Amino acid sequence: MADQSMGQPMLNLNHASGLQRLDDGDNYTDWLRQLDITVHDFPYIESILKQGYAEWRKLVSAMPELGKADFFISGSRGEVLLADSLDPGGPISPTWPKPMEEAILQSLREHRAVTAETADGVYVAVPVFSRIHSDLFASFGCCLHDCGATAAVLFAKMAAQLFQSCFYKCFEGLFVSDLLRVQQQAKREEQRRSKLFQVVQKLHDKIDVDSVLTEVFERVSGMYPAAKLELLMSQDHLSRDPRVKSLQLHGQGDELLVRAFMEGRMQVRESTGPSPEEGGERRLEIAVPLSGKQGVYGVFHLQIQREKIDDVDLQLIGMLADTAGTAFENAKLYEQSNLLINELRLINELTKRLNQSLRLKEVFKFATEELLSIFKAEYCCISQLNKERETFEIMSSNVPGLSKEHFPKSYGFSGLVYSTQEPIILSDFQAYGKVSSRFMEETDSRSLITAPLIVRGEVNGVIMLAHRKTRFFSYDNYKLLQVLSSHIGLAIANASLHAEVRRMANRDMLTGLYARHYVDDAIQEFQKKDTNGSLIIVDIDQFKQVNDTYGHQTGDKILKQVCAIVKSSIRKTDIAARWGGEELAVYLPGASADNSYQIAETIRLRVAMDTDPPVTVSCGIAEWIRSDDKLSVESLFYQADMALYKAKNSGRNQTQIGSSDDAQAP
Repeated sequence: MADQSMGQPMLNLNHASGLQRLDDGDNYTDWLRQLDITVHDFPYIESILKQGYAEWRKLVSAMPELGKADFFISGSRGEVLLADSLDPGGPISPTWPKPMEEAILQSLREHRAVTAETADGVYVAVPVFSRIHSDLFASFGCCLHDCGATAAVLFAKMAAQLFQSCFYKCFEGLFVSDLLRVQQQAKREEQRRSKLFQVVQKLHDKIDVDSVLTEVFERVSGMYPAAKLELLMSQDHLSRDPRVKSLQLHGQGDELLVRAFMEGRMQVRESTGPSPEEGGERRLEIAVPLSGKQGVYGVFHLQIQREKIDDVDLQLIGMLADTAGTAFENAKLYEQSNLLINELRLINELTKRLNQSLRLKEVFKFATEELLSIFKAEYCCISQLNKERETFEIMSSNVPGLSKEHFPKSYGFSGLVYSTQEPIILSDFQAYGKVSSRFMEETDSRSLITAPLIVRGEVNGVIMLAHRKTRFFSYDNYKLLQVLSSHIGLAIANASLHAEVRRMANRDMLTGLYARHYVDDAIQEFQKKDTNGSLIIVDIDQFKQVNDTYGHQTGDKILKQVCAIVKSSIRKTDIAARWGGEELAVYLPGASADNSYQIAETIRLRVAMDTDPPVTVSCGIAEWIRSDDKLSVESLFYQADMALYKAKNSGRNQTQIGSSDDAQAP
């Protein structure tokens, strides 16, 4: 019986041949006798040793001839397990007599019976060995009064042999009970899996939501008749079954149910009523989410007596709930298929119509008309955020009093949507009473759904639909509006960003400076009408080392810092551009080389002081005047580039002015 935990009621059942003989109906006595303990089991057999002694005690208790004999049991290492006496006066002291302790330790060392004669009587210790491998696993000791040494040894050996038999009787009984328990568990598990398979077949045959739920209720009631089962749904699913209720996620909602819904996994709570004497009982409360691939739809709430359910039952209930969730989701999708097809056609048509125009007024007007028609709403309001004024402006509404109105961006439901970036569905505005809304108050509306118009991750506007009836909008309406709002928001963004796209084409996305082609074109225009001008090329020193040391994100951060310094150091009429990589170009119309030098030095010194981590820059300056022989953008850049090259070779962190000789590009 190696590799088993005898301290727990578990035994090694990996004896396939023995199990086969049991199944064949052969005599299992020989098979049981082949089972034995090993040295690996010794730390766990204390309880069986005590049980074996109790059995032995029953056999010898009716032998008054033994007189006032005392008995002792120790483990394989001499540890004290028990001390007992046949003296009717009561058990002996738990402190072992010194002769008994010494005799037991000697018997364990020498693997033989040991005696010690004292005035109190004869102490005898006999080692107890395993029946197959003869491993010493205990020592049986006794103290006999009024008895000779020879008779005492003979009695002790016979008593030890009987004790060994009693020990193995208890050992075999424990093994057989464990075996039967495992077989019973296997049988129960087989029955559970058979029921689960039947449930799976039944549930996946259903294409109606109510049929799925009814099947689940019937199956659970069949397996656990004494259990109380209800289903709390999180969405607006109407059912005639009184066991289907609404799940309250806020306020008075049960914490156990809410936690199961939010975390998407089974929650168990055990409660204890009054004491058993008063008729109380232990009950188990189980909350299992009804979930599919798309989310959690509700929570099964099961209440049952604790003794009528175990861990395997919990696993079965969890698998049943998972199957029910998948079947529920499939049935729900089947019921909604025709509606979804129509919605997809609607979205496709709406998207086409919205994208036909880049004019904001037309987009807003069309969106308002279509939303009123799709959702059968009585009122619609679309607002857009004015970032400069930090207000929401009503761009389109069928409520005349709200046309072109402005509201603070924190006001009403628009403000709530703006702060949370989340849509809203409200069944009764008057009962809610937490948010003021002129839109709802002027129209005397009760039901509301809203959705944000999100552009580049930010709320750019809000759509609000209202009706005077309570609970008018469904959860499907709520989801559809979110889909449509994304398309409407995209159409509004396309119209709003049409001019912005053209402007951004001339900008570097990382730094916000102009792109190189823009400054090239600008210099050409300036050279046609001005008499002179200067160009500064700014290059960050050892920028590759910065990227290698701190990473490219830090490199981008430093590049932005340098660009900010450049922009704040030049005139409004000057043009700053990202020339390439870590090189920046600044064109100063009408500025001489000396004036440009002062600006370049300002930039250089500020960069050295204000960047984090600190970097330095080198600057090259070139000047053109109308009398130049070779007047061109290329020669100007070449002259500035040569000056920059000179600054780099002269030790970096300095400014150099190019000469006219440098303008002779190869």
